Amino acid sequence: MDPNTSPSTSGTEGKVRGGGNGGLALLVIASCQLMVVLDITIVNIALPHIQTALKFSTESLSWVVSAYTLTFGGLLLLGGRAGDILGRRRVFVFGVLLFGLASLLGGFSQNAGQLLAARALQGVGGAIASPTALALITTNFREGPARNRAFGVFAAVSAGGGAIGLLAGGALVEWLNWRWVLFVNVPIALLIALVAPKVIRESERHPGHFDFLGALTSTLGMVALVYGFIRASQEGWSDPYTLASFAAAVVLLTSFIMVERRSPQPITPLHMFADRNRAGTYGIMLFLACAIFGMFFFLTLFVQNVLGFSPIRAGLAFLPVSAVIAVGAGVTSQLLPKFGPKPFMVAGALFAAAGLGWLTFTDVHSTYLGSILGPMLLFSLGMGMQFVSLTLMALSNVPDRESGAASGLLNAMQQVGGSLGLSILVTLYGTASRNEAAKQVPAFLANSTPEQKLAFRRTGQLPGPYGAQVLTSGVTAAFVVAALFTLVAAIIALVAIQVRPSDLERLKGTHTPAAV
Repeated sequence: MDPNTSPSTSGTEGKVRGGGNGGLALLVIASCQLMVVLDITIVNIALPHIQTALKFSTESLSWVVSAYTLTFGGLLLLGGRAGDILGRRRVFVFGVLLFGLASLLGGFSQNAGQLLAARALQGVGGAIASPTALALITTNFREGPARNRAFGVFAAVSAGGGAIGLLAGGALVEWLNWRWVLFVNVPIALLIALVAPKVIRESERHPGHFDFLGALTSTLGMVALVYGFIRASQEGWSDPYTLASFAAAVVLLTSFIMVERRSPQPITPLHMFADRNRAGTYGIMLFLACAIFGMFFFLTLFVQNVLGFSPIRAGLAFLPVSAVIAVGAGVTSQLLPKFGPKPFMVAGALFAAAGLGWLTFTDVHSTYLGSILGPMLLFSLGMGMQFVSLTLMALSNVPDRESGAASGLLNAMQQVGGSLGLSILVTLYGTASRNEAAKQVPAFLANSTPEQKLAFRRTGQLPGPYGAQVLTSGVTAAFVVAALFTLVAAIIALVAIQVRPSDLERLKGTHTPAAV
């Protein structure tokens, strides 16, 4: 049957709404989401090599991540809105192709500026493709068990893609070079763009206009805020540029709220926050993302620079994360109709907090099996429980015409929270590592050879155990605050989330949907 046909009344769960193969449609949608979220961490494993090749400092290195996540998070809402207005499948394909083009340009980068520009353009492509991918599930799968399973797969891919990216990145860096962590997206994007029109049903268009001013003020405001934190880690809190960045962030984000309140069709429908459960879900996602991005960023540096893992060994070290997230998401999606999402939201955040708290005991004598694997698995179990619950709750009771905006807002919270959280954690890392360096530099100078002293004056990098101690001190300080972020998420889940009988009926597929 043509994917553009109108929704049928059959209850066949293996088919998309309107006909076609639901398995293939879900495969295409999940593949896009995997490519987009994988790109956040596939680059992480290459960071030490990018740092050397393009001469980044550790603090400025975080921009390789943030240039992507800021444009991704800042424009997600506009991307979701574009899908509602222009047709989700059409916008989905355009976003995938733009993502592939930006990846190609990034792979050919010759300096830091070119790489950051390409990463930002990748974020634009991801912001267009990702929210329409999630919204296409509501277009193509009926409410009830079929949609629950589709959301479970989507959530598992969203959460587990990070670890898969680390493994793939390790293999590409070790066997080829760091540029291939970007080149690899090109054939995947082309394949998705070719197959999508054949298996995915187009959505109904909803007339409206684009809130470009809202997108501009929100994105620039978050860029200024993140830059302020990173600048503070390098130059201090009293630095004029640091203060100016924070001031600009306040002005821009305040302007964003004012624009949204006055716009007839805002990029961020503020009424989305009127629902207590949805507002709580967005808050939980914001704080969890603050922790997730920091965990991957700092553990990637730790296992390569302190434990001495090669890129592919580092990637393999994170592989259990994907497996546990997938198991947690799968079990949670099966139990949600019986218990509702709240128990899994609370327990998942507490498991994640316990895992991060465990990582604070890491030191230069730590081993992977003795100090890293256990906390990662505990953290991953909590994330698997969280993501499927958050995805379902965010889109619960949302009419079809606003599902793009609702999914875009959830994704925006994840990306913006990740960028903001990483910048805060990098600031803490910078302070703690500088304090530790003040202790290690005199010890190094007292015990080093003239050749070692000359190399230190030339590069500013402490060698061997001295540098490892500095990095470890900064990483453990970051993990303390990351654990606090997840505890805040647990408190929000406990206090804000209220599961109603109608929510359980929707999860079971017995609720009669309202007209939209």
